[in-house]
Amino acid sequence: MGKTLFDKVWDAHVVDVIENGPQVLYIDKHLIHEVTSPQAFNELESRGIPVARPDKIVATADHNTPTLNQHLPVKDFLSRNQLEQLTKNCAKNKITLYGLGHENNGIVHVIAPELGFTQPGMTMVCGDSHTSTHGAFGTIAFGIGTSQVAQVFASQCLLLEKPKSLRVNVNGKLAKGVLPKDVILYIISKLGTNSGTGYFCEYAGNVFEEMSMEGRMTVCNMSIEMGARGGMIAPDETTFEYVKGREFAPKGAAFDQKVAAWKTLPTDADAIFDQEYSINAEDIGPMITYGTNPGMGIKITENIPELEDASFEKSLAYMNFKKGESLINKAINYVFIGSCTNSRIEDFRIAAAFVKGKKKADNVNAWLVPGSQKVAKQIEAEGLKAIFEAAGFTLRQPGCSACLAMNDDKIPQGEYCVSTSNRNFEGRQGQGARTILASPLVAAVTAIEGRIVDITKQIN
Repeated sequence: MGKTLFDKVWDAHVVDVIENGPQVLYIDKHLIHEVTSPQAFNELESRGIPVARPDKIVATADHNTPTLNQHLPVKDFLSRNQLEQLTKNCAKNKITLYGLGHENNGIVHVIAPELGFTQPGMTMVCGDSHTSTHGAFGTIAFGIGTSQVAQVFASQCLLLEKPKSLRVNVNGKLAKGVLPKDVILYIISKLGTNSGTGYFCEYAGNVFEEMSMEGRMTVCNMSIEMGARGGMIAPDETTFEYVKGREFAPKGAAFDQKVAAWKTLPTDADAIFDQEYSINAEDIGPMITYGTNPGMGIKITENIPELEDASFEKSLAYMNFKKGESLINKAINYVFIGSCTNSRIEDFRIAAAFVKGKKKADNVNAWLVPGSQKVAKQIEAEGLKAIFEAAGFTLRQPGCSACLAMNDDKIPQGEYCVSTSNRNFEGRQGQGARTILASPLVAAVTAIEGRIVDITKQIN
C-alpha cells in the first residue's frame, strides 16, 4: 500500500519508537517568539540543561510588538519585559534573533518562508498554534506548548503519538472574487471546528494546485481552526520556484538535489486516508463569519442560520446578531488587513487593486499591517503605500497587531471589525470586540463602503 505525503515526512523523522507508545520525532527547525519561550528557557536553566541545537532555532519578535514608532522604547511594561527576555535568552544561547528594527523582523510564520527557512519535507514546530502555515510547503508543521518548547530546546526531538490522516479535496473552478481565505472558511463552515481533531490534513485537488504559495499558506494556516494538528499541500513546481533563491534556501547543485528528493514526497496514488472529504469549488462564495468560532461562517449573500442550540445563541448574543439575519448593510467601523493568515504582499496587492482611486468611508478605521519588514518594503516599492494613503488607510509597521489583544492594536468594546485574521473568539481582538473574519478583498470593499456589501456586485 502506498504512503501519504504526511506518512513519508513523518516516517523519515522518527528517531525511536516506544513499544505500544509514542514515537520520538526529530525536529528540523524550531521557530520561537517572545510569548511562549521564556518559561522554556527558564526550565532548561533551572535544570542545568543546554540548548541542544541552537543552529536549528530562529527567533523573532512579533506578538507583543507595537506597530507604530518601533524605533522608540516599548511603552507597555509586560511587552517590553517579554521582548527584553527574548533578546537576553537568544544572546545567551547563541540563537539567531530578528528583533524589532531588524530588516528580517516580522511575524514568525511570514518571515520563515520568505527567508527560505521553510522547505518541503521538513518537520517544524513553534510555540504558536498557527505553525500549520508552513504545511503549504509539504512540511509537517504544528504548534506546541511551552513544556514541548523546552523538550525541543533540550533534545531537538519531541515525544508524540502519530496523528491519523485526513484529506480534503477541492476541485472545480472558483468564482470571481473567491480567494484562498474563502476556500478555508468554507471548508471549516461545512466540516466543523472539530472535524480535524486527531488528524493531520492534506489539501488536494486542482484548486490548491492552482493556488500561489501565499494562498496555500493562508489555507494551511487555518487548519488548526477545524481542529487538525496541521495541514499540508504537496510540493510542486510552484513550491520549488518560491523557495529557489531565498536567503537560507539551498543553492546551485544542492538545490537541484533537494528538488529531486522533494519530488518524491507527494501522496502515492494507492495511499489510503483515515478520513476523506470532497468539495466542489463552484459551491464556494466570498465568505464572512457571524459568530465566535471560525466554523460559524456563511457566504456573504446568505442569512445567519436558524438553529436551536445554547452555545449558538450565546455566540449570537455576544455578536448582537439575530437568527435568520442578513449581514448585508451592517455598518462596520474597523477593518484590519494583517496577521499570519493574510499579511503577505499578495494580500496587499489584492486590496490595493480594489482600493485604487477610491476613498474609505468616513466611519471606518482601516489598519493595514504587513507581516514583515520585507513586505513593508515591497508595499512601498510597488506603489501600494501611496494608493492606500490616498484612500485614507493607515499603514502600520509589522507585527501580529490586531489579530490578538496582546499589544496596543485593540478593537474597542462593542465594535465590529472585519478582519483577515484567523480567530473570532470572544475578546480575541480586545475585550468585548466583535470579529468578522473575511478575505483581504472583502475587507477592502468593506472599508470603502463602511458596511458589509455583496462584493460580487462590486467586482463584476
